[in-house]
Amino acid sequence: MSAEALKTLFHPFEAEALALPRKGERILFLGAEPGFRLPEGFEAELHLVQGFRPYFRALQASGPAVTPQAEGSGFDMALVFAGRHRGQNELRIADALERVAPGGLVVIAGGKDDGIASLRKRVDELVPLDGHMPKYHGIAFWLRRPVDMHAAAALRAANPGQLVDGRFHTAPGMFSFDRVDTGSKLLVDNLPKDLRGNIADFCAGWGYVAAEVAARSPGMTGLDLYEADFDALEAAKGNLANTVAQGFVWTDLLAEPVEHRYDVIAMNPPFHRSRAAEPEIGAGMIRAAAKALKPGGRLFMVANRQLPYEPVLSAAFASHAELVRDGMFKVFSARR
Repeated sequence: MSAEALKTLFHPFEAEALALPRKGERILFLGAEPGFRLPEGFEAELHLVQGFRPYFRALQASGPAVTPQAEGSGFDMALVFAGRHRGQNELRIADALERVAPGGLVVIAGGKDDGIASLRKRVDELVPLDGHMPKYHGIAFWLRRPVDMHAAAALRAANPGQLVDGRFHTAPGMFSFDRVDTGSKLLVDNLPKDLRGNIADFCAGWGYVAAEVAARSPGMTGLDLYEADFDALEAAKGNLANTVAQGFVWTDLLAEPVEHRYDVIAMNPPFHRSRAAEPEIGAGMIRAAAKALKPGGRLFMVANRQLPYEPVLSAAFASHAELVRDGMFKVFSARR
């Protein structure tokens, strides 16, 4: 669906509902994803923003400048590619309004199944839209930045950061941004109390598992966090500021090698990028963990109970065992 919605974003230019940007103009593209195709004659300079490491690396290889967070101001135009997280979409639109020049065009698009119609209605209540156009199972709509910043302020006020469990700062768009994930808690509750040495948290998110490991492991000598979501990793830095955590690595564990070797790795790997389960993601994380552990090192991981990770653990580790399961999740230990 992302590929279709990307086509929706550029359709107003191809249909001549919007003028093609000229050479010398600067365009901010928030939420850019790999695979977009610019219409012929679209000659402006693009500044891409993407904080998900696999997408970032693919965009980086394609040529235009790309950063994990938005930088700069005074852009002639902003493009916003909306996803499934309403709060994140609204914050991106606020960012776009703040970073384009007064009167600058902001074009937003997303898939109908991801709630783009309600997002259009919400924005239209704050800033009158100049137009909209459905295409490719999505909707594109656009507006001009007003002189005042009331709309951007309203969108930010509606999506404040969360304080989870009274101590973890998070933001919309992060995995389980409004609560401690049930699977992560099951993992933490079943970790041994004698974890020692150099420890890593793979797929660390905003830092819950790592913080609990730090609090429960007096024999730990070091703690590193690995995460593909740039914003979540930045949040983790703050959430673990008063712990022994030292390494915060923004990386794609499925594609980029881990340089250090660990005595223990804990992880709650993702199992999908779209709506369908993709077990190969977790399988790849298991293999990456095996490579990053010292001989005799231990892995502790949680997974949805229906995902078939046992054969992968058998192939990658000398031994493994299921520690516990409930109605949704199972926790494994494995030794290299």
